[in-house]
Amino acid sequence: MDREKPTKVAIGLRENWGQFVILIVINAFVGGMVGLERAILPNLAEANFHIAAKTAILSFILFFGLAKALTNYLSGRLADRLGRKKMLVAGWFIAIPIPFLLMYAPSWSWVVFANILLGINQGLAWSSTVVMKIDLVGKRHRGLAMGLNESAGYLAVGIVAFLSAWLASEYGLHPYPFYLGIVFVVLGLLGSLLLVKDTIQHVQQEAQAGTQIRQKNIFWDTTWKNPNLGAVSQAGLVNNLNDGMVWGVFPILLGNLGFSLEQIGQIVAIYPAVWGLGQLFTGKMADHLPKKAMLFWGMLLQGIVLVGFLVAHNFWQFVVLSVLLGLGTAIVYPTFLAAIADNAHPQQRAESIGVFRLWRDLGYAIGALLTGLIADALGLLWAVGSIAILTIISAAIIQIRMKTAK
Repeated sequence: MDREKPTKVAIGLRENWGQFVILIVINAFVGGMVGLERAILPNLAEANFHIAAKTAILSFILFFGLAKALTNYLSGRLADRLGRKKMLVAGWFIAIPIPFLLMYAPSWSWVVFANILLGINQGLAWSSTVVMKIDLVGKRHRGLAMGLNESAGYLAVGIVAFLSAWLASEYGLHPYPFYLGIVFVVLGLLGSLLLVKDTIQHVQQEAQAGTQIRQKNIFWDTTWKNPNLGAVSQAGLVNNLNDGMVWGVFPILLGNLGFSLEQIGQIVAIYPAVWGLGQLFTGKMADHLPKKAMLFWGMLLQGIVLVGFLVAHNFWQFVVLSVLLGLGTAIVYPTFLAAIADNAHPQQRAESIGVFRLWRDLGYAIGALLTGLIADALGLLWAVGSIAILTIISAAIIQIRMKTAK
């Protein structure tokens, strides 16, 4: 009996616009889950659970980063074997308890457990939307696709961070800000189950026509051996290392400087909002400009801005610096994923992206631990300065290691 030939599918942004838009909306809900915590959780730790040590407060980011990083890697391997949609749906099922754990947590350990589940949710759901969009659009619009995907996710982080901070300032730190999470879980799960289609046929078709060489050891090649992939992976780790520091330390730093909870919410929300909106433009730029240059200048800008945070003291200075930090991150974020996809074989793409996202999101865990230890030993400003130096060093590694211009 002859084997049935796979159905021919169209690859391209215009050809798959309907599914692409659905995945963008789904990813906005995924980002909203992170935004729930972005502005208020460190303050919740101090006010409701009376935790003073910065390392203990940042434990929620540590466990979130570890869970997300490991899930990224496993979901990448499984997505190439079982399909992308199954990973997406599983991510939303994992998310169901999260808002309830945050609303009714009797101790900080419940919050930490909620963040372990959140890390798994992000590793499954966000990773799936990334890979599925890359599958749909093909190489020509890869940067634009990543820009739109990450823009939707991080714009949602910023908007929800602002809303949760406003709810916290009006009605208390909990439970009201976390009601938003119930809405996101319901809509994300139903949309994934009923509207999203798998993209495995797109992968098979691109693999037949592609010219990329298969990697012998996907993990090691993506981690370091391949100079392009390795340079991107280390930069992704450092980028999220400084993002984890911003997430955990800045609300405390701003509170120590006398800013209100509403002002803290505004400053903290600006950074991911600019990060999200900026990718609408930087994603398209990554399709036309040298990726090496974009990664170098984006990481360098982040490092310089973090130095600026050491001397800022009024509201508008922090606003401007948050805008610039968001811009620096917007330059590199879609470029990371487009560069990984360009250098990976289509049928190894999900696993290679999973390895990259493993290292990138370990940055959250490393950043939380490193920042907490330095802050407890030397103070918050020393923690910020140390991360700034690491970010500038990462930019130098990109300049030295990356061998191709695009």
